[in-house]
Amino acid sequence: MLHDDDEIKAVEKLHALLKERGIRLAAAESCTGGLIGHLVTLMPGASSVFNGSAVCYNNEAKMSVLGIQSTTLDQYGAISSETAIEMAERARFVFDADCAVSTTGNLGPDVQEGKDRGLVYIGMSYKGRTDSVEMVLEGNRSENREQAAVEAMELLCSFIKSN
Repeated sequence: MLHDDDEIKAVEKLHALLKERGIRLAAAESCTGGLIGHLVTLMPGASSVFNGSAVCYNNEAKMSVLGIQSTTLDQYGAISSETAIEMAERARFVFDADCAVSTTGNLGPDVQEGKDRGLVYIGMSYKGRTDSVEMVLEGNRSENREQAAVEAMELLCSFIKSN
């Protein structure tokens, strides 16, 4: 699989930051379907910065693999800031990592949970602080997936630097 310059730059930047600070990463991916984990492990030395990831595409997997609370999913839905935050926190715990990133959203083409196509939440957890960012992507399904993965890595770098 060939990767575009944005993907390569984002993963190189993330790797450099993680190595420089001695940070270990985990990921919990829904809408990106493992793309973040794939990109991170393309780089030599990934095992020194990456503990693992979980692709939890449906709610049952989010609950059984990550331990996401059913009340979170019932109250807010899978496509929510609350779920992205909980996914990032749980990934840190499950993979015994210093930081974690999560993605959940609706890449299209259908509307899910009454939420528009392109709505994505990125969760980030580091040093006991967790936050999420909402974005609306306007490309096709594949473009949205790639953009969400790149944005997740870029946002995580900024989040780590601010903590």
